[in-house]
Amino acid sequence: MSDTKNLLVELFVEELPPKALKKLGEAFGAGLLAGLRQQGLAGEHAALNVFASPRRLAAHISQVLAVAPEQAVTHKLMPASVGLSADGQPTPALLKKLAALGVDTAAGLPPLQRSTEPGAKGKPGVETLMLDSRLPGATLAAGLQAALDETLAALPIPKVMQYQLHTGSGQAFQPGWTSVNFVRPAHGLVALHGAEVVPVGVLGLQAGRQTLGHRFEAEVTPLLLQHADHYERQLQEQGAVMASFSARRSDILRQLAAAAGRAGEGLRPIEDEALLDEVTALVERPHVLLCQFEPEFLAVPPECLVLTMKANQKYFPLLDAGGALTNRFLVVSNIRPADPRHVVGGNERVVRPRLADAKFFFDQDRKCTLESRVPQLAKVVYHGKLGSQGERVERVRAIASGLAQQWAAANPAGQPQPGPALAAQADRAALLAKADLLTDMVGEFPELQGVMGGYYARHDGESEAVAFAIEDHYKPRFAGDELPRNDAGLVVALADKLETLAGLFGVGQLPTGDKDPFALRRHALGLVRMLVERDLPLAVVDLVACAFAAFPAGHGQAQAALLHFIDERLAGYLRDAGYSTHEVDAVTALRPARWGSLPQRLAAVRAFAGLPEAPALAAANKRVGNILKKSDESSGWGEVDTALLVEPAEQALAAALAAVQPLADAAFERGDHAGSLQALAALKGPVDAFFEGVMVNADDPALRRNRLALLARLHAGMNRVADLSRLV
Repeated sequence: MSDTKNLLVELFVEELPPKALKKLGEAFGAGLLAGLRQQGLAGEHAALNVFASPRRLAAHISQVLAVAPEQAVTHKLMPASVGLSADGQPTPALLKKLAALGVDTAAGLPPLQRSTEPGAKGKPGVETLMLDSRLPGATLAAGLQAALDETLAALPIPKVMQYQLHTGSGQAFQPGWTSVNFVRPAHGLVALHGAEVVPVGVLGLQAGRQTLGHRFEAEVTPLLLQHADHYERQLQEQGAVMASFSARRSDILRQLAAAAGRAGEGLRPIEDEALLDEVTALVERPHVLLCQFEPEFLAVPPECLVLTMKANQKYFPLLDAGGALTNRFLVVSNIRPADPRHVVGGNERVVRPRLADAKFFFDQDRKCTLESRVPQLAKVVYHGKLGSQGERVERVRAIASGLAQQWAAANPAGQPQPGPALAAQADRAALLAKADLLTDMVGEFPELQGVMGGYYARHDGESEAVAFAIEDHYKPRFAGDELPRNDAGLVVALADKLETLAGLFGVGQLPTGDKDPFALRRHALGLVRMLVERDLPLAVVDLVACAFAAFPAGHGQAQAALLHFIDERLAGYLRDAGYSTHEVDAVTALRPARWGSLPQRLAAVRAFAGLPEAPALAAANKRVGNILKKSDESSGWGEVDTALLVEPAEQALAAALAAVQPLADAAFERGDHAGSLQALAALKGPVDAFFEGVMVNADDPALRRNRLALLARLHAGMNRVADLSRLV
């Protein structure tokens, strides 16, 4: 076996897309390691260290062999009767096969093994000739070349560029131009096995030991890497580059916290993981600087200012101890000048016009009320088959009105009742909810739709309930997002999502595979979350019917498909909460009208499943269900007649059920689902005895019906919380 050394591979490129850099770096390193392992050049204990900066993808892999070990291979040749003559001499067919495998038979046959394979259908076995040989291991040059080619071909490149190479670049290309496809033009390749260069090439480049450091601050240019293990240190000390993405990210976090602390007590940078990753991908030598803007801009809604600074400039706004936006922000610079005043001043000058634009939009938008903009929505196309935004608003209003009525009618006594003005608030919010789409601010920043509607509604004198509902009606926008804050917001958010789902399902634009251009899965999941987490007294069947009723009579009839789609989202949501498929199936099989009880039912099912009596009761419940399904008593079984309980086992079961069922029912009615299921544990013995000693399908029709009635009563009592048969 050859000696192991650490391997360093670096691809030097023009500035990579920052939002893709992290994934590109991880895929580059993982692909190389997997390729080397497949070639036998790296073992399971080889460690991977990935580097990714704006102008480089690199990987350091430990314990890489110069030559992979030989591989033992057994070749199945042919039946012995075909390969050997009667006197044991090789036939021409065998010699030809061995020659094809590169075996020299001039000095005689190599040792051949014999293996007998069993014959089919009692026939005698077939003796087969086998050849054991050893294949030479791959060299690092060949193995790394294959790993590089496969890795680059599989990189998650968001958009491929085509660029051309020519003979003037110093590379040995053919005369004329050569086209290359990659994420960005590549200019250098390093491949070091210890201190030795590995002769590989990709993208028209041949590997060497030369790379470049920071564009402006490198001490040595070009940088000659002496050893694979010196890569990170040499780039840091001589190239002024922090090559590790994770180390650079941690350093930025440290500098942000330190700079915020110096700026004032209690100040902290806004938390945004995506922004932090993007900024990490934009700099090679991070240096955090404190900047500020004029305090008068704070009169603009903070969401506008924050979005302007984050999305356009990649700045980190500073918040005070109470979470309010301040007029200070942090910049992550890629240079470290001795006097940073010019960098600070430049960033402050750049952000000022952006903030001025936001203030101008805000001031101009408030000159018109939201209500005055509503008629203009009739001119805004929503969908080619679903009409304008104005028509959509009317449908949302109709659905919201229906939901408010359902809520008031379905809410049982003793439950918190919706406010008396709910229907009016929901209708007003639904009328105004889409009007901010016509404002300058939302035209510039579509992410602020809804948010700006809330601000403008307050400016117009609308109530806080209506303003909150307008602001929240898109919620939840993403996984983990908060839900609407008030009842009117819940009604309008439900109505908006139902209108989208019913509308698009009705015109046949359903999600397919991974494609969901209208985010219908997200809309359905938001619907599920509101029904479950806010324990709304609304049945999803009634909601879907209300949604489709808001469309013209000719709209497609897809209620069943939409209900199935929502049920799938519900099951996925509950599984994501940590419950098993069996547990989820058990509680959803009963299709409870109020989904807010599902978490309690699931917890109860899990607690019940842990009881020693649970497996037998679940199996018995399934058996009872099957018996009832097969029964020909189509008109039902009626009440249990105690006079017809003739067998001791059925008498005992009836008595046990009479004692247990009131306890289970009482626990269920007060919401104690776990207690309701656990009360059933006392039925295990009587149920077992019943099936051992009682013939359900007795010859006497009266006895048979009575026993089926007893089982029906048992089945109903056992399945109030969940269908226990699904646990088997």
